[in-house]
Amino acid sequence: MANAVTVAMLDEDTWPSFAALVEANNGVWGGCWCMGFHVKLGKGRGPQQNRDEKRELVRSGTTHNVLVLDGDACRGWCQFGSPAELPEIKSRRRYDKELTRLPDWRITCFFTGKGLRKGGVADTALGGALAEIDRLGGGIVEGYPEETDDRTVSGSYLHTGPMAVFEKHGFTRTRPISPHRWVVTRTV
Repeated sequence: MANAVTVAMLDEDTWPSFAALVEANNGVWGGCWCMGFHVKLGKGRGPQQNRDEKRELVRSGTTHNVLVLDGDACRGWCQFGSPAELPEIKSRRRYDKELTRLPDWRITCFFTGKGLRKGGVADTALGGALAEIDRLGGGIVEGYPEETDDRTVSGSYLHTGPMAVFEKHGFTRTRPISPHRWVVTRTV
């Protein structure tokens, strides 16, 4: 990754770069197209439907992804949105059991292209997402990162982000929702 990366929101202009990265990575996580937190994935849904629906969300301005760009090439992203926009989260049953208040914003997923992991893409993307949340009025922001300190974790399991990146950006652990996943919060 070059030194002069930039961040940009996913929109009609940046869609081709986003789509190129997704297609180069087989649709990302079995054809998710970064739809897994918008809708329940699974039976009856395929990659083409996810692609088409993500494209429609982009056209309508109802999805929030901060892209990390190296020139015109998308290297990765961070998705965020309101709980209404992103109702599907991992470990939902345990999350709901101890829920006292919904956040204003959720940071739900990250993706970094093959060969680019451990290069700061997630860190840059999260910083961009927090700046955009601030621009949109701020509030309580919640994430669901994976703790990796005591074990080696495949990058494919870090789709909700690594804990260290969230802590670097001032998030505080609130409560665990699985053996290695936490709810973390920060006010912007």
